[in-house]
Order: sequence, then structure tokens, then C-alpha cells
Amino acid sequence: MPAAARLESPSVLNRRHLLQQSAAGFGWVALAGLFAQRSPAAEPKPGNPLAPRPPHFPARAKRVIFLFMEGGPSHLESFDWKPELARAGESGAHRLLAPAFRFSPQGESGLMISDVFPHLSRQADHLCLLNGMQTNNPGHQQAIVALHTGNENFVRPSVGAWVAYGLGSEGENLPGFITIDPISDKGGAANYGSAFLPATFQGTQLRSASRGVPNIRNRRLSESDQRKQLDFVQQANRRLLARDAENPEVEGLIESAELAFRMQSSVPETLDLSRETAATQSLYGLDDPVTAQFGGQCLTARRLLENGVRFIQLTSTGWDHHTVIRESFARRAVAVDKPIAGLLSDLQQRGLLEDTLVVWGGEFGRGAHADNNGGRGHNSKGFSMWMAGGGVRGGMRYGATDELGREAVTDVMGTHDLHATMLHLLGLDHEQLTFHYSGRDFRLTDTAGEVARKILL
Repeated sequence: MPAAARLESPSVLNRRHLLQQSAAGFGWVALAGLFAQRSPAAEPKPGNPLAPRPPHFPARAKRVIFLFMEGGPSHLESFDWKPELARAGESGAHRLLAPAFRFSPQGESGLMISDVFPHLSRQADHLCLLNGMQTNNPGHQQAIVALHTGNENFVRPSVGAWVAYGLGSEGENLPGFITIDPISDKGGAANYGSAFLPATFQGTQLRSASRGVPNIRNRRLSESDQRKQLDFVQQANRRLLARDAENPEVEGLIESAELAFRMQSSVPETLDLSRETAATQSLYGLDDPVTAQFGGQCLTARRLLENGVRFIQLTSTGWDHHTVIRESFARRAVAVDKPIAGLLSDLQQRGLLEDTLVVWGGEFGRGAHADNNGGRGHNSKGFSMWMAGGGVRGGMRYGATDELGREAVTDVMGTHDLHATMLHLLGLDHEQLTFHYSGRDFRLTDTAGEVARKILL
């Protein structure tokens, strides 16, 4: 039986049901899974689980934008130039498949980037290419869950939940962790869940801005009526808290309901992209149907981080290219190229890139050999991601795969290393950020993880 079920009492259940039924506009945030044991080492402030908390040491980054490319984007068509593969592929030896696109040096750094990313290539001097990435499992679901939670087999808190737990939120009226258009399969809610962490820290789902500004107001009750009902429920919660002054579950329930109530006014305004100038909307590609959806995600992310959200995840689907990779990869690349370049440029112009860590990548890469009709199979042994901003060296290539891009061979960076490095840039020691649950201290990086110090400014 999970801890949540053991610790619930009838009185708490009755209040939660009343909240859900009488104030649907905000009750969905006052979730039931707030019941777990908390490590004193990272105790959030009483009364407000999302209150900002100091890092373990001075941070280079204050927030994260994670650009997740679902399906396993090919490093051989994007950020890992392999001239030997091009020559072998052209000769047809062993059915090796040559890269589908030309690569060329970009920026003052001369990073080799595929010509399929013309806009992003102009941001080369901000990018730190992680060409030695590796993960344990070549299956989509296992690799995706591992990328998001650090573990492919058990339900664990997502990286965004750990960040919100460790640092809280800088915004009073928005959650600490928001995920836009997350995938519904291959782990689903586990990819942005809080597992045994209090549910306050789980990711809040949003639809992309291209689908319209979401209306989360209660359409049946006025704001004053909702306030009266919430006050009634909160009085009962506070009476219970008065009998147990150190009950973090009730504290979290109270704060979640209050945050949800405030979100009804803050969320629509924050997500209204029509408030941006035509030039800014064009910078993100909102004026082109090909780039509008992901461009809306990227622009929404910038507005959310300006309003204090600590961890924002965006998702682009459809990168599983087993056939005709030239055509299929190009379609996905063009949909994200301009929006991501626009995001990096906008963050830089606003002075936000230096303390915003941007991370791009998928669950694994692709193989060197042809798979079906001009596509590539899965490759978990070597692939590419990249970071930008947030204390990371730009214009740098870190790590490498072998001459055909089949396996990471130098400065290999596994999932735990990636997470340890992200946390380090946020001022969090991955070995100290723990949560006591089921008799032991858990952490995002389990019992492994090394910070990639060579990429740090």
C-alpha cells in the first residue's frame, strides 16, 4: 500500500472531495499525493512548499528550459559530423548510411552543425554540443523515463520535480514546474510526476499556445463565491494544522489550493502571446504554420520564466526515423529550428540567457547502418544533446563518438552525469539533494553521476 493511502484520514478525504466538487476551477491542483516523508536536509519553508530556497552553493543558472525531442533524433544528421561515415555510406559498405545532410563550420567557434538547422547554426557560439551521450536501454519508453527521472524501472520523481523541490519557485502565482504538450505514452505522467515527493512539485500540464489561451476559470461560480468556498475549506484545514503544527501534508494542501486560486487570473495573462510585438512573434515563427506550434511553446516558455517558473519543459514529437530519414528528419528540423534559435536570441537580448540553462535532446540517437528504406535504427550507446546559457561554455564540443558515430568513446556522459551537471549549474549538489522515503534517502542520480566540469564557465 503506498504511503499516501496509509497516511490519509477521513477528514482530509472529505475536505478534498469538497474542494474538488465545489471549486472545479482550482481544485484540480489541490492534489491528494502530498503525503510522504521529507528529508530535513532540504526542508521547504513551512506554509509554502514552493517558497524560494537558497541553493547549496552559488548557482550559475536560476532556471531550466528543457527542449525534449521525442523519438530519438539522429546525431548523425544534426550535431555529430562523421566524414568517415559519409565516405563509407557512399560506397555502400556494410549497408552503412551516409549522413543525409551537409555539415559546415558555424560561428567563430567553427562547430560543425548540419545545414538542416540554418537558424540554430547562427547560435553556434552559445551551444555546448554534448557528443558523447549514452544511455542504458535502446527502448523508447525505458530511455525516455530514464532521461526524465534517472531510473528506467521504478517510479521516481522527475528532474523538474527535483529542481522545484530543491529551489522552490520565484513566482507567487505560478507552479515551480510546467510541462507544455507532454507525451501521453512512453511513461506518460511519470515523466513529469513527483512520485514520492510531495505533489506540489510535480509538473503542471499546459497546452501549447497555438491552441489558444487556456481558460482555467470556474465558469459556474464567480471569483467571490469561489473565495468563500475556499475559505470554508481552508478553515477546516487550518484547524487540523493547529492540532498538528508540523504536518507538511496539510501545509502543502493549503498552499496548493491557494496557488490554484491565484492561477485563474495569472495564467491567462501570462499565456496570452498576442501581448507580444509582431516582430517578437515572427522571431519565434508564429507567423508560419510550420513553426507556429513549437514557436508558441518557446515563446510561452520565455514568458513563464519571466514570471518565476523554475523548470519548463517543451516537447516536439515524431523524431523516430526508421525510414526516409532525409525527408522525415528535415520536416521535424524545420518545425523547431527557427523557434529554438528565436528563443536563444530573445533570451540573450533580454539578459536572461546567462542565468537560464537551455537543454536540447531526445532519449537516444540513431545507428550508423541503414534501417528499412533509408532510415536509421535506435542507438543508445552514442548520441548528441546540447546545452546553452546558464554557466555553460558556448562554442564547445564535449565528448565524442567513434569514427562512425556508433558509440561514445571520450568524455562519455550518461543520464546520471547529465542530471548531476544540470543540478550543479543550479547550485545543487546532486549527492545532497535527497528525500527520505521508505527507509532510505533517494536522489535523482541514484548512486552515480559525475559533473561534467570541463563544460562549466
